[in-house]
Amino acid sequence: MHPRPPERGGDPFAELAVVIELLTGRQATQEERQRFKRYLDLLLVWNRVQRLTGLLSTAEIVRKLFQDSLLFLRLLPQGPLVMADIGAGAGIPGVPLRIVRPEISLTLIESRRRPVSFLAALSRELDLSGTEVLEGRAADLARQSPSLVGRFDVVVARAVGSLPELIPTAVRYLKSGGVFITSGPPPGKPRPALPVGFGAKWEMVSNSPSGLKRTFLTVSKQGAP
Repeated sequence: MHPRPPERGGDPFAELAVVIELLTGRQATQEERQRFKRYLDLLLVWNRVQRLTGLLSTAEIVRKLFQDSLLFLRLLPQGPLVMADIGAGAGIPGVPLRIVRPEISLTLIESRRRPVSFLAALSRELDLSGTEVLEGRAADLARQSPSLVGRFDVVVARAVGSLPELIPTAVRYLKSGGVFITSGPPPGKPRPALPVGFGAKWEMVSNSPSGLKRTFLTVSKQGAP
């Protein structure tokens, strides 16, 4: 029996639970619900001073950050993953993905001090084992810490910087056969130019019952780091 599509204007956490079921094929657990609610509470508190997101209401944050992040699930490989989120900001999309896929070992990479402090507090408060927070620009960290190069099965990013600069950096973090996934412009909007030689491709991901839709760019890595 399929879950009922979420009703706009209702309880955003009830909508989120439906979206989790639609995208994972199972019901949202009580632990997942509690973690998302705690996530929201922390984000609202920190956002009053730190301005981590321009979204201010519960409904906007749940729908435009949490639900939107979960669309990445359509493109993630199955099973345990070692994953990096470049330009993690307020933890989007990495933390929502880690909440519903606890087998993910997550590294959050962020260059700004205030979001880094928030991410460290968030990881502690949500008790996200297997999660680490690294402060610095992704390109710089790859040069300074060779152990990061070729370490990850998946790298994700959401609305971060220039793709011609981001793609080569993200690919350095990937194992051979790994994949970089980043969200693109809304459907119907122009797509940015891409660097040549990376086999990048655009994919549309939609979840018709929920009404969610997003363009993604995927890059698969072949060969050595």
